[in-house]
Amino acid sequence: MEKLKIIIELTRLNKPIGFMLLFWPCLWGLTLGYFFNNETIIYLKYIALFFLGSILMRSAGCIFNDIVDRDFDKKVERTKNRPIASGKISVFESFIYVVILCLASLLVLLQFNKLTIILGMSSMIFAFSYPFMKRITYWPQLFLGLTFNWGIIMGWTALTNNISIEPLLLYISAIFWTLGYDTIYGLQDMHDDEIIGVKSTSIKFKNNPKVFVGSCYCLCVLFILIMFFMMDLNKYILFFSIPFIVSLFYQIKIFDIKNEKSCLNAFKFNNFSGFFNFLFILLINLR
Repeated sequence: MEKLKIIIELTRLNKPIGFMLLFWPCLWGLTLGYFFNNETIIYLKYIALFFLGSILMRSAGCIFNDIVDRDFDKKVERTKNRPIASGKISVFESFIYVVILCLASLLVLLQFNKLTIILGMSSMIFAFSYPFMKRITYWPQLFLGLTFNWGIIMGWTALTNNISIEPLLLYISAIFWTLGYDTIYGLQDMHDDEIIGVKSTSIKFKNNPKVFVGSCYCLCVLFILIMFFMMDLNKYILFFSIPFIVSLFYQIKIFDIKNEKSCLNAFKFNNFSGFFNFLFILLINLR
């Protein structure tokens, strides 16, 4: 049981917000693709596959990130007890788990068309370069956005087998979403990160993080609206985007840079944001 507990902690399966933030963009892309390809059975099947893939890849990413950051994690209060940093599990054994999870993810990926498989394989460039970005740039959250939201493109191509402007606009929107929410998340570790030399947008914009996060969320909404108007939909459907928009700016209201718990709560609220945006895109299909 102790070993299982360590593996759950290592893969963050006890913290589902992580794989949900990876899954929501996949679901957005799938649902947007469903607008152009109304094959309901395939759509539902692909939802299950992308959900499984999100859990597997997020777990692999967490372990790889902990391997790379093990020396940093030892010096940060929030992360010093992670399994690798605390010595509960070896780097070698952890890497074996990464390989197993990646192979399982590959089996899921092979269920899709060729274009989606190619896109899935190419996402590994982002996934395995992200942990190193915090060492060289104050914009690691941008790379996280490129990585975590790649599922929008893959979800779209899984159903349509092509690439179009609509998912690209949604992808850009989601990158700004991630820039915002991960900046909020990074505020928890800002003091320790500054001491050990880790870079982030949380540190870069520490003097006024609400302005930066608010700007990111405004751009997120802007690109969604551009996508909406390009699709020439009934304007009344736009009303259903309000819960998503309100959820974003609610986060800005509740987080306090001096209160770590408020930052974590605001970050976790993005699970609702992801769900609200899914509902909005789903309702587009009811045009």
